[in-house]
Amino acid sequence: MQHIRNFSIIAHIDHGKSTLADRMLEITGTIQKRKMREQVLDSMELERERGITIKMQPVRMAWKRHVLNLIDTPGHIDFSYEVSRALSAVEGAILLVDATQGVQAQTLTVLRSARDLGLAIVPVISKIDSPLSDVPSVRAQVAKLLGISEDGILLCSGKTGEGVEHVLDEIVVRVPPPKAGGSVPQALIFDFQYSDHQGVIVYVRMVGGEIKKNTPQEFAASGKTFNTLDVGTFSPEPKSTGALSAGEIGYITTGIKEPGFARVGDTIRGKGSTTPALAGYEPAKPVVWASVYPESQDDFVALRQSLERLRLSDSALSFEEESSSVLGRGFRCGLLGMLHLEIVTERLRREFNLTLIVTTPTIQYEVETKRGQRLTVYSPSLFPPFGDIAAVWEPMIEAQLLLPSDYLGAVVPLLFEHEAVTEATENFSEGRLLLRVSMPLRELMRGFFDKLKSASRGYASLSWQMGELRAADVVRLDLVVAEELVPAFSRIVARGRVEYESKAAVEKLYTVLPRQMFATKIQAQALGRIIASRTLSAMSKDVTQHMYGGDITRKMKLREKQKKGKAKMKERGRVTIPHDVFLKMVKSE
Repeated sequence: MQHIRNFSIIAHIDHGKSTLADRMLEITGTIQKRKMREQVLDSMELERERGITIKMQPVRMAWKRHVLNLIDTPGHIDFSYEVSRALSAVEGAILLVDATQGVQAQTLTVLRSARDLGLAIVPVISKIDSPLSDVPSVRAQVAKLLGISEDGILLCSGKTGEGVEHVLDEIVVRVPPPKAGGSVPQALIFDFQYSDHQGVIVYVRMVGGEIKKNTPQEFAASGKTFNTLDVGTFSPEPKSTGALSAGEIGYITTGIKEPGFARVGDTIRGKGSTTPALAGYEPAKPVVWASVYPESQDDFVALRQSLERLRLSDSALSFEEESSSVLGRGFRCGLLGMLHLEIVTERLRREFNLTLIVTTPTIQYEVETKRGQRLTVYSPSLFPPFGDIAAVWEPMIEAQLLLPSDYLGAVVPLLFEHEAVTEATENFSEGRLLLRVSMPLRELMRGFFDKLKSASRGYASLSWQMGELRAADVVRLDLVVAEELVPAFSRIVARGRVEYESKAAVEKLYTVLPRQMFATKIQAQALGRIIASRTLSAMSKDVTQHMYGGDITRKMKLREKQKKGKAKMKERGRVTIPHDVFLKMVKSE
């Protein structure tokens, strides 16, 4: 194992992590130059379109008689669970900092995670070839952050390849080899995927012993046994090796085509082994909930199967079945953030060809009724009636904002608007401030990050983690369309903003809802009363257009008949809301 080095690259989003990985693969000869492309480890079309990494991806490289196992990780805060699992499977991490942007808030968060796991940190400054780079200043920031000499900080350019060979050499020197884990076969599952032909394929870090092809193994948690159909590594495509030994990172093809047996953090060991399971990972805790319904109830089974398949490649996704009188049967999904929600729904549409209705995302509340009953509520439609609520508690977040001091005056009013309380202010570096604030998770979801970027002209960065529950003054806001409540539009808002939110929601729906054959009333209801209302006029048709001349009473009779028909439709008719209206309402602010 002395020739093996397992490491990951941790960085703020858009700091050049994928580009550096590309150059490493090219320089080590893992991928031939004629097959190279940008973001080569980002295999999903969605990743390449958005220029972000969504799924972790392991790859094996050979460098000067050493084996380097890299696990490429996402940079966005919503996918921090992917990062935490990757860091638990390696001994070292490259801390990558952009020479044009410097240390960002997310850099601090991932660095703390790496240090807590005892990983060796290799600091690297990227994009040194950019005309906007400020290497001396950024070097000083990184040195101060890590408490080391500036001489220990490496410089490179993922774009040109400058300094990348030196980075590879330093990984061999600074990252320790894996520790011996004994001769008993043990493998920690850190990810998995599903294949129609091969069943569940688990991504593992070998801790001890050796696992060979065509040998009986078992999952420690479920006790499910299987014969290994294939064993191998990633280069970055799967490459069969016949065996995996202690310290290596690779895959095991199980052949199991039933969902539920493979779990992230489980241990694979020899069949009938009494060796204790490895510590594993804590399950991902959902932060945001949203209901997903098929546009046609004929696709309900297809949606359930698609979610089960998607969960095999996204272990942070959770879901349970629910039903609505308006939308039919669907699923309540637990997710790690707004971007995670957007990615999951987009993958369901693209990969499984589903047309979906997505409700307004919400968070979990603790509600005490006047009868003394305490409820956990994660859907606005399940919120007790206004007159039956005694107290409400909501989750808080502890956030870090890193921004130039020149923009503090623009950011402070934004913090006040979103109910944020500043806990501490630090001079992080020359001309930059670090603000530690606490704020309701509800307010973070209300477009706080986008507003922060706008107020700071893109220079501020944000990272956050969940805090404790706190008493909240919130109410349920419902939208009623044609006298019928639409649960998908219900939301929880601050009492002080209920009038503004009501008017904004009604105006938005008035704008995007297609006109019906009858006049449609749109109302916002909260605090036990109607707060805002607008009426969408009916589609008009001149029923007398075919008539020329004659007695005016003939036209009057036709118009009166049309008027009665409209009134009857208004009384009995139901409004069918297209799925794109739901999407527009979810994305609205």
